Parts: sequence; structure tokens; C-alpha cells
Amino acid sequence: MLYYLFDYLNRNFDVPGAGVFTYVTFRALFAAITSLLISVWFGKFFIKLLKKHQISETQRDESTDPFNTQKKGVPTMGGIIIITAILIPCLLIGKLKNTYMILMIMTTILLGVVGFADDYIKTFKKRKEGLNGWYKIFAQVLLGLIVGLTLRFSPEVVMNEKVDIKIENNKEIVVKSPDVKSTRTTIPFVKDNNLNYSDFFNFLGKPYKYWAGWIFFVVITIFVVTAVSNGSNLNDGMDGMAAGNSAIMGVAIVILAYVSSNAVMADYLNIMFIPGSEELVVFLCAFIGALIGFLWYNSYPAQIFMGDTGSLTIGGIIAVSAVIIHKELLLPIICGVFLWESLSVILQKYYYRLGKKKGVRQRLWKRTPVHDHYRTSLALVEKNDPGCKVLFKGSSNLYHESKITFRFWIVSILLAAIAILTLKIR
Repeated sequence: MLYYLFDYLNRNFDVPGAGVFTYVTFRALFAAITSLLISVWFGKFFIKLLKKHQISETQRDESTDPFNTQKKGVPTMGGIIIITAILIPCLLIGKLKNTYMILMIMTTILLGVVGFADDYIKTFKKRKEGLNGWYKIFAQVLLGLIVGLTLRFSPEVVMNEKVDIKIENNKEIVVKSPDVKSTRTTIPFVKDNNLNYSDFFNFLGKPYKYWAGWIFFVVITIFVVTAVSNGSNLNDGMDGMAAGNSAIMGVAIVILAYVSSNAVMADYLNIMFIPGSEELVVFLCAFIGALIGFLWYNSYPAQIFMGDTGSLTIGGIIAVSAVIIHKELLLPIICGVFLWESLSVILQKYYYRLGKKKGVRQRLWKRTPVHDHYRTSLALVEKNDPGCKVLFKGSSNLYHESKITFRFWIVSILLAAIAILTLKIR
């Protein structure tokens, strides 16, 4: 709203300073600062409100924590703080007619509603399992379908595979390849690193391979949204864990989004130029600011938990933003922590079921998601599952959750740096 107001004042009345709202860097930093302040201010008010109405964690099993950290009674549904802190700056200074901004706002609201429903059932209905998992999957698939089809059919969604900057008469002239709709994506660490999904279907011939490529792209989008959203949900198990990791991932993606939205940088780095994706930079800066502000209360010892309202939403935001800038194949690097958490659960279940068929009780790790492995003792495994053998016992030392959280942050920083390096190393 403010963007359109100041743009109008600048164009029609030449009001001094009004033009600053046309700069992406200003709006992005404004969004980050505003969302951080909203998150901190609203967080304090929201925590008091939840405590007043006794809306708190009641399902947590504290017997699994060797350090006896008391978490029952801590307010939950803190994802509402994150969502509020993201949406307000974006509504104020974002281009609300921009397709990418609309998609990101829709992602935030849709997954936020699903996560809230899950938290509501757990908190008020006292049903530990929460919302039926198939409803969550349906919402994630629906979101992936909407995003994929929008990127295919919206006339504003185009890309330029090649951009050249020439100097003529001391002026920069941008020479772009034609605006096209494309199923191309970026392959990390590969020279001339654009992969066209349609090329997988060359055997179909034209125009069938084109449509098959877009169908495949939509399927990939659905898979990415579902996988990253669930990975974020699994990672949310310790104070500050998911919020900190997601903020770091957000920094990596916002850098990738900025260079993709800037013709000069796209030319220099020889990457796809995506017109209009600068609004993604504004949104992601609000996302990062909101998460950092949330850490004010969510860092150890947590005064509030984000719940599924937050964890499902932030995973969806990361996934959709990566798809928009055609960097979804970088997500296994950027979201390596989420991937490892998800794989640990899948492999643990498979290995356990394999043992049951052989009449053996066995686990790969002491406990999953894998972050819980580092604070679970073999004695506790034996107590809860007598006779169970653990393949990866790890160190006999048990780590406090704050140490585990910080180490996961360090891994996320390393992975984010590697993802950014792919812009040059190929």
C-alpha cells in the first residue's frame, strides 16, 4: 500500500524522498527491520495473551530429556507471530499486483491455516496426533499444484536465459534474450548449468514434449513443497532449531533471488534473469527478519514454541521461493539439515520394520529425528524398547539441546555458503 502511495507522490508531485520506495534494496531492508520489530513487539503481547488463556504445550514427553528441561506449560502457536511479522511489511511496501508476491502471501496464509488447525486440535481438543496427516499432505499438494500452474499460465511469469550488458555512449544497455516461459532449472556445479525438464521427453516430439515438461515441472513443484515443508516440521524439535536454520536458509535464497532479479548481476554470473522476482527479495527479507525476531523468545530456554503453524509455513516459503527462481535443485544443499532430518526418520522406520521381519528389534539411531539422537542415552532406549540394538551408537556423551542447536546452525551456514558458491564454481 505504501509502495503505491509513494510511487504516486513521486510520479505526480515529485515529493522529495518518495522515490526511495522504488528501490528494491531500501524496501528489502525496510521489510527486514520492520518484521523484526513487529516480531519482538507482537511476540511479547502474544505470549502474555496465551499465558492468560493457558494455551500451552501439554503433549510433550519430558522424560526423554536427560537435562530435565521443563517445557510443559510453554505457550505454543508462535507461528502466528512469524506470519504476522511477515505479512504486515509485505502488505505495506510490497507490489501487491506482482505474481510472485501474491504466490508467497498465499503460501504463507494457506500453510499457516493448516498448521494452525493442527495446533488447535492438539492444544484445545487434546488430541496428540493433531490434524490427520492426509489433510496436511492434501494442502501441500494443492499449494504445489497452484504454484506450478500459476508459473505456467500467468503472463507475467517469464525468464531470460541470456542477458548481456553493453556500454554505448557511456550508458549501460541491457540486451536480453526473448522473454519466454521455460521449464529450465539450474544444476549446481555444472558449466552451462541449465537443465530443461522438457528435454527428458524429446522422444515425444513437439509439441508434446513441451507439455510433458510442464507437467513434470508441476509434479516436481508439488514434491519440493511437500518435502521441504515436512522437513521443516521435523526439524522443529529444540529451542531455536527450526527458526535459526530457516533464517540461514532464507539468507541463501534471498541472495540467489537478488542476483536473479538484477540484469547486471545475472549477466555477470551468467545465470537466468527473472523479471519481477525482486519482490521475492522483499518478501524473503521480511521472512528473515520475522524469524530473527522470533528467536528473541524461542531461543533456549524457549518462552514460546512456533508449533506447526510456524514450521509448516516456513518450510513452504523456502520451497516456493526456490521454485520461483528456478533453483529447486539447490534445495538439497540449502536445506541439507531438513533433508537429513527427513531421511533419518524414513530410514529409521525402514530399518526397524526390516528387523521385525527377521525377529530382531533394531534401530539405526537411538532416536529420530536425528537431532534427538544426540541427547538420548542407550539406557533410555533399553528402557523404552528392551532388547533393541542400535547400529549408530555415537558418543556416550549426551549434549544439551542448546549445543545441538548451535551445531545444526553451523552446518546450515556451511551449506548456505556452498549453495552461494555454486554461482561461480561450475
